[in-house]
Amino acid sequence: MQDAYITLEEAAAFEGITYKGLTSRIARNPKQYDTKTQAREGGGKDQVLISVASLTAKARKAWRATQKVDGRDVIIDRRATEAAPWYVTADLNHYIDGHKKAYYEAVEAARVVQEFIDYAGPEKRTDLAARLAVGLGVSPQSFYRYQTQVLEANAWALKLEREDGQSRDYFRALALCRKPKAADTFPSLTPEQRALIENIWFDRRFAANLGTREMLYEKFEEIARERGWQDYPSIKTVGRYINYLMSTRGAASAQFLAANGTREWRNKMMLKGKRDATTLEVMELLVGDEHTFDLWVQYTAPNGKVKAVRPVLVAWMDMRSRDILGDVICVKANGDTLKESLVKTIYTAGVPKRLLIDNGKDYTKQELTGQSRKKRNIDFDFDAETVGFYQSIGIQGVDRALPYQAWVKAVERLFGTVCSRFSKWFVSYTGTLTGSKTDAKRHKDVEGMLERGELLTMEEFYEVWTEWKEQHYRTRKHRGLTDAKEKWVTPGELFAHGPRYEKAAPPREYAAMLLMKADTARVTNQGITKFGVLYTDYELCFWKDKKVKIKWDIDDVSKLYVYDMEGHKICEAVSAKVLGFGEKCSQAALEKLMRDQKRQYRESVEALEDFTTPYEARLEQGRPSDAVGKLDLMIGHAPTSKVITLPTDKEYRGEVAAQSRKKRSGAGDEFLASKAGDALARLRAINE
Repeated sequence: MQDAYITLEEAAAFEGITYKGLTSRIARNPKQYDTKTQAREGGGKDQVLISVASLTAKARKAWRATQKVDGRDVIIDRRATEAAPWYVTADLNHYIDGHKKAYYEAVEAARVVQEFIDYAGPEKRTDLAARLAVGLGVSPQSFYRYQTQVLEANAWALKLEREDGQSRDYFRALALCRKPKAADTFPSLTPEQRALIENIWFDRRFAANLGTREMLYEKFEEIARERGWQDYPSIKTVGRYINYLMSTRGAASAQFLAANGTREWRNKMMLKGKRDATTLEVMELLVGDEHTFDLWVQYTAPNGKVKAVRPVLVAWMDMRSRDILGDVICVKANGDTLKESLVKTIYTAGVPKRLLIDNGKDYTKQELTGQSRKKRNIDFDFDAETVGFYQSIGIQGVDRALPYQAWVKAVERLFGTVCSRFSKWFVSYTGTLTGSKTDAKRHKDVEGMLERGELLTMEEFYEVWTEWKEQHYRTRKHRGLTDAKEKWVTPGELFAHGPRYEKAAPPREYAAMLLMKADTARVTNQGITKFGVLYTDYELCFWKDKKVKIKWDIDDVSKLYVYDMEGHKICEAVSAKVLGFGEKCSQAALEKLMRDQKRQYRESVEALEDFTTPYEARLEQGRPSDAVGKLDLMIGHAPTSKVITLPTDKEYRGEVAAQSRKKRSGAGDEFLASKAGDALARLRAINE
């Protein structure tokens, strides 16, 4: 080292200072630094070199490290063709967790060995090695073996560092540790036996019945005897192998799939993503669903019977604020209840931009979406004939949740909160009645509570629910809003103050019309039959054998609103009064029927006459025309006979007879007037 000289630039780098800083040090203490000059290869001013021995210990150590690295290139090239030591591919954290004491002892030993490698003092290396070996509690031979192992570890660390730029100084410590014994090899199990254990344990029928290790081993022994195995492992070995299997990647998920099926696996084991609701505005996306409360209330049926029922909540949840909107409670939810809930949402909170609905038939019926529920993608770019309730009310888009994947609807988590913080406070709570939580069922004398009058009525229950929603849920900090770092962390505050999607609600009369039930019907010559009742109106006589759209109010089925297939209103058909027989036939109903029949015929004749009137005659607006070329669908001459056939219609014949009598009476009066005039003239002549 005393003869080694380096440039001032290299020396400054080893010292960790600038070139000017090093030259300033040399200028202040020129006797401390051994320098010399040499000619440059390209000519010019002589180059100044400085002795490595005159540098600080830090700089000398850094210089020696570079010399060792440069000298290991040959070693690295030679070892690259050999098998890598075990620690090159070892998981450091896993090894430390299982061998903490051995690892930290190796860290100290590696530090001592590295100092020995870097030592350049006056003490003989053999004496130093013996002294350090005593300190580590090993023989000098073992110490020199440590040195070889550390140098090899340094070489592999340098090789990998050159490949990816990452330091691996921990190789030194691992090089002085014993290679861990290979675990979970199970030498007593042959490949055939391992395959048999796996086949039984992961069999769908075996797993679905919650098969145990004891059951597996019984089957294993039975098959072993059938195959003539003289030697097979014990139940403890088989149990350890199963434990090992279940700890391997993907095994627990596969066994859960075999035991519980695809639907449950998707719910409990499948990887799921997290949505960022902060990108939405208030009322931009509503999620709708139904929830059956785990409690009982008193309900009076339309027939007057009082019974205990589990109320059903139909509600919408705003995805941005998690607020509950349009909540209604009923005995059994259907499409009408859903529409009432959505209309309530619109006129209390506003029109939402999009909906995420449940996959059930109540939400996806054609009356609501405008298309068959068999078509999963709900497209709003269809013609006016197929417009459903969602689009009619002003919603821009509807998405359907995937079947049996409840986690895509955040409202399901809301229902869990309702169950744990609301339903459990009721005396009539009977627990969650799902198959996965059978242990949560509570046995209550519901019928006895009904007889004793201990159950709340539906109206009383709705009041309690509304109070809890307004005073507890909407004003309580929501964990989802807190985690999303929202400015307002309660559903009520965020719904009131957050950025909002705005759209004006339609007139209430329009919404009331949309709430009516809708269907199609065929018109007969009697009218429209619905609910076993005949509905009729005069306008229906022109729609015989045609299909029309009908609507009716679910609270009043005495009237049908009839529209053509393009949506134009035809009439309002009312329930007809059915004609009786003989004396039981209503005279008023019969007379009305005859008047309508005659009116229909008359209008048909007038329409026929209008349709057959030539263009020229139409221009004359009914005046006689002598134009040639009138439309005549018959070939031949016009009849010359004055004999005609009178229509058999009594009303028409009566009208003709009346006109004839009028003409005859008019002719007699003229005759008598003329005779009277002649007689008067004669009398005047005689008197004169």
